[in-house]
Amino acid sequence: MDKEATKQAILEAFHFRHATKEFDPTKKISDDDFRFILETARLSPSSIGLEPWKFVVVQNPELREKLREVSWGARGQLPTASHYVVILARTIKDTKYNTEYLANHMKTVKKWPDEIFEGALQRYKTFMEDDLNLLENDRTMFDWAVKQTYIALGNMMTAAAQIGIDSCPIEGFQYKEVHRVLEEEGLLEDGHLAPAVMVAFGYRSKEPRPKTRKEYEDVVQWIL
Repeated sequence: MDKEATKQAILEAFHFRHATKEFDPTKKISDDDFRFILETARLSPSSIGLEPWKFVVVQNPELREKLREVSWGARGQLPTASHYVVILARTIKDTKYNTEYLANHMKTVKKWPDEIFEGALQRYKTFMEDDLNLLENDRTMFDWAVKQTYIALGNMMTAAAQIGIDSCPIEGFQYKEVHRVLEEEGLLEDGHLAPAVMVAFGYRSKEPRPKTRKEYEDVVQWIL
């Protein structure tokens, strides 16, 4: 496929994608297709390459119902989606510059030798303390991690749209109650993870209204 055809196919996927409120429960995404969607999340970029996320695919009907009761924005999606993902973000217990998780990630996953990691550690400290003022409180650090999960979220939805699969990002939930449900299920690793956002995938039950967006000139400004 040449470049212009590729560009057109990508734009068509963006026009196709919409926040699906209710899916066709009789249509299921294949294992191969959903693995592809999850792989685009796994390969997504993150600040300092920290990958501060975990993707929990909730297929259990009982857990879905528990989440539905405390997620007003997912009342139609949870019972009908082929696949439902709760995206968790790592807390300050893992994301602060001097944590075991950060050291292990840089040395084991990124395969940095000790001397490279030790040299980067001061930069991370300055970045968190002074550049972005992330260490003001635990919530500031968590919000920083959550921002990274939204990169993966966007990539998952775009990839899904490119192969004809619908999705819906979901922030409409009672945070404390969802946190409680997930904690009771043993999914939060003793406070090292917390819910960031959720997303449903499947096939639309009806066609959406035409997409509306502001004009290009209203949202893009060039400084030459």
